[in-house]
Amino acid sequence: MVSTDEWHPYKALPAAGYSHQVVKHKSGEYVRGTAHTNTMDGFWSQLKRAIRGTHVHVSGKHMSKYLGEFEFRYNLRKSPELMFGRLLAGF
Repeated sequence: MVSTDEWHPYKALPAAGYSHQVVKHKSGEYVRGTAHTNTMDGFWSQLKRAIRGTHVHVSGKHMSKYLGEFEFRYNLRKSPELMFGRLLAGF
């Protein structure tokens, strides 16, 4: 299940085989049942803050590495004690 806002290109998701729910931000709707974009909005917010505050600039060439780092950190944000061990286990 993919939950998105009403941006037009997302309408292609069902044709690509995805179940799709839409919340209409323009109408003031941010949650409908299990459909929301809060998790993704939170991820992007933390990523943008870190780029502005820590990295200042990121290269498009290395964007996948930055996104991988922030994905790792975001996914373990509620279990920070696991981060170091899992990071070392990746090497």
